[in-house]
Amino acid sequence: MDREELSAWLETLGEPAFRGDQIFKGLHRHRFFAWNHFTNLPHSLRKQLESTVELRWPEITETIDSEDGSTKHAFRLSDGKQVEGVYMPYRNRTTLCLSSQMGCAMGCTFCATGQMGIVRNLSAGEIVGQVVAMLNAHGHSGVTPVNLVFMGMGEPLHNLENVMKAFRMLTDKEGLGLSPRRITVSTSGLVSGIERLATYAQRPRLALSLNATTDEYRSRIMPVNRVWNLAALADVLTRFPLEKKERVTLEYVLLSGVTDSLEDGRRLARFARAFPSKINLIPFNPHEGSGFEPPSEERISQLCQILSKAGLTVSVRRSRGQDVAGACGQLVRGKHNPGDPGQGSR
Repeated sequence: MDREELSAWLETLGEPAFRGDQIFKGLHRHRFFAWNHFTNLPHSLRKQLESTVELRWPEITETIDSEDGSTKHAFRLSDGKQVEGVYMPYRNRTTLCLSSQMGCAMGCTFCATGQMGIVRNLSAGEIVGQVVAMLNAHGHSGVTPVNLVFMGMGEPLHNLENVMKAFRMLTDKEGLGLSPRRITVSTSGLVSGIERLATYAQRPRLALSLNATTDEYRSRIMPVNRVWNLAALADVLTRFPLEKKERVTLEYVLLSGVTDSLEDGRRLARFARAFPSKINLIPFNPHEGSGFEPPSEERISQLCQILSKAGLTVSVRRSRGQDVAGACGQLVRGKHNPGDPGQGSR
C-alpha cells in the first residue's frame, strides 16, 4: 500500500488517517520489520496489526559477493518464486539494480533473463521490498545517495502500473524520499509503454536498450523490433517530454562481429543525434549458451572515438558483478523451475 491507501485502510479500522503516515514512515524511512518496532502506535493497534497483518520484506535467500565490491542477491517472494537484484557501492553513491518481473517475455537472444520466459509481474510492494531488503542487509545509513536502475529481470514497461506505484512510494518524502532523477527504467523498446510513461507528471529517467543500428540485426537479436522498429523508436523518443538538461540514455551492448562495426558506430551517432541523449557502450557479458563474444578493446576505443567526434556524450559501462553472474543480461533463475532455490544464477 502507498501512503494514501494505508491512511484509508487505517480509517476502516476506526483509526485516524495520520496513523497511515506513521506506518508508512516506519516501513520505508526507518525500515522496520516487526510491529513491535512501531512504538509511536498505540499498544492496542500494534496487537491488532500483529494478529491480522503479516509484516515482512522479501527474504534474501542467496548472497554472492563479487571481487569488484558488488553483491548479487536472490529474493524469495511470498509465493516462493525468486528474483535477483544487485547492490553496487561506489565512493559517492550506492546503486541498486532491481527486477520488475519474474523472468521476461522479450526474448532478447543475448540476455540470459530473456531465455527464461515470463512467469509473472512483481507487485509494487515486491519491487520496493528489494530496495529495503538490500539497504537493510548492507546496513545502509542513508548518508550516501541511492540510485535505482530497473535493469534487472523483466521489462519494466510491461509492468508499468506497478513500477510507477513503486516509484511513487520510493520517492515519497515521508519514506525513503529518493530523488526521481536518481531512478532509471530501461526498456527494450516498447513504444506503447514509452508513450504511457510520457503521460506521468513525475516519472523516472528513461533508458533504451538499443543494441543494434539496423532493423535486420535488431530484429534478429531483439524480437520487439519486429513490432516497433528503429524508425518508430526514433519518432517516440523525439516526442518524449524531457526536462531541462535531461537526456535519454541509449544502452548499446557490443557483440563482437554482430553490432560493433565502425559503420554501426556511425549509424548509432546518427540515431542518437535526433534527440537529447547520452550513450553507454556495454561490452557483452558472456553467459553459457549465448553464442556471443565481447569486442576487443581496440574496437571499443574506435567506436568511442566515432561517437565523441560526432559531439555525443559516450561512456563505456563495465558491468559490475560479472564474476558472480550479476552483470547486465546475466540475471536468471533456473529455467525449468524459476522458484527453485537450488537453481543458481548462470
